[in-house]
Amino acid sequence: MAKWGKVDYRELKKLRDNLEKLQKVDMDALCTEMSKALASRLLRRVKERTPVGVIPEWIDDKTKEKYWEGYEGSTLKKAWKVKPTVTKHGVVYEIEIYNPMEYTSYVEYGHRQEVGRFVPQIGRKLKNGWTEGKFMLKISEQEVQSLAPKLLEKMLYEKLKEVFDVK
Repeated sequence: MAKWGKVDYRELKKLRDNLEKLQKVDMDALCTEMSKALASRLLRRVKERTPVGVIPEWIDDKTKEKYWEGYEGSTLKKAWKVKPTVTKHGVVYEIEIYNPMEYTSYVEYGHRQEVGRFVPQIGRKLKNGWTEGKFMLKISEQEVQSLAPKLLEKMLYEKLKEVFDVK
């Protein structure tokens, strides 16, 4: 009869134990954590991309006093928020990023305006019938969407290292 050699089952037992530990990991919590990480990256990017209003340089002092007194700017940028709850719909995890300012959609997508109308805040008549949008949320979403696979892979790898006791 042929001799097949010796077999060391310690590594297989260790693998079995690690797989049991992996089964005990709360995957919902892990996916929620990953969703929040993606949302925080998106929030940072959309805030960076949101334009800040500035007082036009050509305005005289009287108009500045009347319309721009106490103006700080960056209200839209500061208003971006992330809802703290992550909702699960089937296999999809959702987290909402929003801006409660009324004019957010006008800055995001653009808006019409009446050509020739005098705007006292800027001291001029409007010349263009359309103001282009800045698409700060849309562009930021696309950027984060392209980064997501690498980021999620890295987070999953770290979790697997933790479970499998790899240093």
